[in-house]
Amino acid sequence: MRRVTLSLDDELADQFDHWAERQQYATRSEAFRDLLRGRLETETLEQGGQQDCAATVSFVYDHHERQLASRLTSAQHAHHDICLSTLHVHLDHDNCLETTVLRGPMDTVLSFAQALIAERGVRHGKVMLVPLPQRSHSHAHPLAAPTQRTAGKALVIRGKPKLIGKRPKP
Repeated sequence: MRRVTLSLDDELADQFDHWAERQQYATRSEAFRDLLRGRLETETLEQGGQQDCAATVSFVYDHHERQLASRLTSAQHAHHDICLSTLHVHLDHDNCLETTVLRGPMDTVLSFAQALIAERGVRHGKVMLVPLPQRSHSHAHPLAAPTQRTAGKALVIRGKPKLIGKRPKP
């Protein structure tokens, strides 16, 4: 870890210390690192593009709205490549809350999340995006179940090749 020294005027330093205390940071360093990470993430989000991100989109809707639940489910199925999971909660007789976890290229994820929120009958919605580091490579895990991509391929475990599942039939 690299040490960085900062000079701040007294008023700004006091404001920072009070903020860090309210946020329950143990040290100034942790507080500063989180502020810096947050600013860098904001800049990345503003640039958008094809960088991978993880996101949640949460919204409240009236489950009596004609065909809304069906439209939302159909949209999620149509985007199964970026929809990882959905939590559905019955808030009361009329209102439901859904939170969907998404992962994919930032532009695609944001566009889909905004489309969900814009559906007629959705009352409130919010998107939370987190940029992800670039993946350096993809690989199979030795104990993972075979997938369409890994089935029939050899994996070397402790110097011995092992076949991962059977090749899928065309």
